[in-house]
Amino acid sequence: MGKRLLWSLVLSSALAATWADAAEKTAIQVMHQGDPGFVAAYGKVAERFEAANPDVDVQFIYAPHDAYNEKFSAAVMAKQLPDVMELDAPFLANYVWSGYLQPIKPLIDKDVLDDMTESNIAQGTYPIDKDLYAIGLTDSSVVLYGNKKYLEAIGARIPKSVDDAWTRAEFETYLEKLSKLDGVKWPIDTFRGYGIKTEWITYAYGPILQSAGCDLIDRKAWKSEGTLDSDACVDALAMMQKWVKNGWVVPQSAGTNQFYAEGNPAALALGGHWVYAEAVAAMKDNLVVLPLPKFGAKSVSPNGTWIWAITKTSKHPDIAAKFISFLLKDKEYRAYVASQSGYPGLKSFAAESPLYADGGPMAIAFEQASKTAVARPPHPAYPTITSAFMQAVDEVFNGGDPREALTTAAKKIDQDIEDNDGYPPFDDEQ
Repeated sequence: MGKRLLWSLVLSSALAATWADAAEKTAIQVMHQGDPGFVAAYGKVAERFEAANPDVDVQFIYAPHDAYNEKFSAAVMAKQLPDVMELDAPFLANYVWSGYLQPIKPLIDKDVLDDMTESNIAQGTYPIDKDLYAIGLTDSSVVLYGNKKYLEAIGARIPKSVDDAWTRAEFETYLEKLSKLDGVKWPIDTFRGYGIKTEWITYAYGPILQSAGCDLIDRKAWKSEGTLDSDACVDALAMMQKWVKNGWVVPQSAGTNQFYAEGNPAALALGGHWVYAEAVAAMKDNLVVLPLPKFGAKSVSPNGTWIWAITKTSKHPDIAAKFISFLLKDKEYRAYVASQSGYPGLKSFAAESPLYADGGPMAIAFEQASKTAVARPPHPAYPTITSAFMQAVDEVFNGGDPREALTTAAKKIDQDIEDNDGYPPFDDEQ
């Protein structure tokens, strides 16, 4: 790490000799985001990597989560891309299409590649050349959390696997019953408190539309009109609007922890895997983890998280890949991620994570990875796709007409693709 190394050099009595040693080191820059715990964990991994590779200096570039894309854009404009970069999986296609990333399969250790889960491979693969451009220790998912006491009070069926998820009719029946149950202020928390400027809406709500029989865009024709504004999507978003109108959903103004807050005012929660740690600490045995409901003919769950890639401009891709492989195998780092309820993206990490193992309290979440996970549309227009969809959902939740909102969103998406001449070679895939 550059700063650690510089400080130690200043303190050294053998200053000149040490500077000479440093000049012989090969530096790689790693751009990342993350909370303070992960930032500290990355630093410790770098210390161990440098100890094992004394000719390498790992330098970190931190970018806040909410401003990551802006900082990355600034690096692009300045032509100062790092060697290694962390990226949010649904933006991978845009980065590859823009020429920022290089394939990593020839560079990453084979035992790590062979260890990847299907959904981990999916989140790092560019659909045009089917090549792998990014990899992670983790993936992610959303489940339905339930308050056992409330569910037993209304006689709700408790699914034991993805295969017997609630149907739409069951789910809405339970919402209505819960709305009338003493102690329940809101039947469900869909974490509207995350706001409309993060990936949460597309990540968590998009699968509801896909389960209902539609999608944000046609993934073969790469056209949104006729798909996002289809009857199935309009019906699904109108269904969610009804939940809001009925007062069944925790409002955005109430924050993000009404399911496990004191008194448990929300009976259910449509929440990410990261919610589990806080929820179980507050609710103990009263917490149950359920698969996402089936709103149509099939169940659909989201996947994708922050993963590691190597930029095309890296002068040391072999060392960059060596660091990524080291990071994903590092025992102390894996133990830290497991302690944070990290959702396994490697099979060996899953085996080390009893939370997600067969019989574990989050086993249903991991079951979704192989049975129902669908990546967000892997298209260079994804930044426009997610922005347009988020605006439509926000408009509908605030009383707007679902068909009008989705039609506007579909037109925006198609206009962006047209403005970019179809983002070739995606236009050749039609």
